Amino acid sequence: MTPQDFPGFREALRVWLRIGLLSFGGPAAQIAVMHREVVEQRRWISDARFLHALNFCMLLPGPEAQQLATYLGWLMHGVRGGLTAGLLFILPGAVVMLALSLLYATLGSVPLVAALFFGLKCAVLVVVVEALLRVAKRALKAALPWALAAAAFLALFVLDLPFPLVVLAAAGIGYALPAAFTGTGHAAAQEGPPALLDALIARDPDRIPRMARQARTAGLVALALWAWPVALLAGTPLWGDIAWFFSKMAVVTFGGAYAVLAYVAQEAVEGYGWLTATDMLAGLGLAETTPGPLILVLQFVGFLAAYRPEGAWGGVLGAVLTLWVTFAPCFAWIFLGAPFVERLHAVPRLKAALAAVTAAVVGVIANLALWFALRVVFARVEPGPLGLDLPVAESLQPEALLLSVLAAACLFGLKLGLVRTLGISAAAGLVLRAVAG
Repeated sequence: MTPQDFPGFREALRVWLRIGLLSFGGPAAQIAVMHREVVEQRRWISDARFLHALNFCMLLPGPEAQQLATYLGWLMHGVRGGLTAGLLFILPGAVVMLALSLLYATLGSVPLVAALFFGLKCAVLVVVVEALLRVAKRALKAALPWALAAAAFLALFVLDLPFPLVVLAAAGIGYALPAAFTGTGHAAAQEGPPALLDALIARDPDRIPRMARQARTAGLVALALWAWPVALLAGTPLWGDIAWFFSKMAVVTFGGAYAVLAYVAQEAVEGYGWLTATDMLAGLGLAETTPGPLILVLQFVGFLAAYRPEGAWGGVLGAVLTLWVTFAPCFAWIFLGAPFVERLHAVPRLKAALAAVTAAVVGVIANLALWFALRVVFARVEPGPLGLDLPVAESLQPEALLLSVLAAACLFGLKLGLVRTLGISAAAGLVLRAVAG
């Protein structure tokens, strides 16, 4: 393996754009796509380093998949790599969401778009299941990691415990019992030939320390850019409210968008009167079926908040302002924290703590997969015994079940790959909805 094997910035840019265009279905599916592209197919990043970065991102507020892309981009090509990877993860979905927001505001629901995304949603369910199986195979190599994954699933699905509490508890168990995680998680991920980045760092051990100073500077700049519009617009009607409200959301979104959607809906609908409850549900549906992080639903809210009093261009400015204050801190957390986190590779107890988080992440993905599956295959999900989400049997959607089976056959049976599976599922969704009338 030679230095010439390491991908150049332009090659990486094309891959990050591909990931951004294919990042449907929420964090579990997005992380699966990223892992497939940079770990399995290209061997740019090792499993160990990928999981190490993921564990850190799971502890941060904001969309973990977007922050993971930023982290990995920084590892490969410094600050410009992190900015490129993070922005390309956001921009395709943001552009699509902006177009759909404008269509929704002017025309209402668009049946053709809904049919297309219906097929994609069913395929994404299968991608999430594939991610669950893949991560479990790598992370669960002993009894305690298996138990931790099961406990994390039960804590989230049955007990509805806060996501940060589950992750921090897992980290504490790993830190207290490092021997139990020897040969699991990170250690197990070292099997096979070295990844290109690991080989490069082995030849140049000062690479990460050299990159750290620039990263910290970039992190401070990101903080300043985040605070600037908030301070500038403070006290102004509408715009100041948008900047301040979504800045608050940027620091409390632990565990992904679902953790704060109830609060967003309540404040945006009842507090500010920016949109209706029906609008909020429509925005969530659009965000679930477009590429990029689910937190892009905030962009939809920001668009409608400014569209109604200020018109189309006002809506665009509202969407841009929302994106700015939502994602600027995400870059700050990574650029300020990643250099420190990279030093933890050599600390056994901290390494074990992150390996324990990896095991818990399997339970987190299982919870996401079940949550998503219930809402894709069934039209109605209601609280059951102990407050558990249970599907209403008569609300079973045969078309969704059929499309999910088709996607599973394409991905697992025929091994057609992600892009072709998504394309076939989207086309099938169009056909089924057209036949159904």
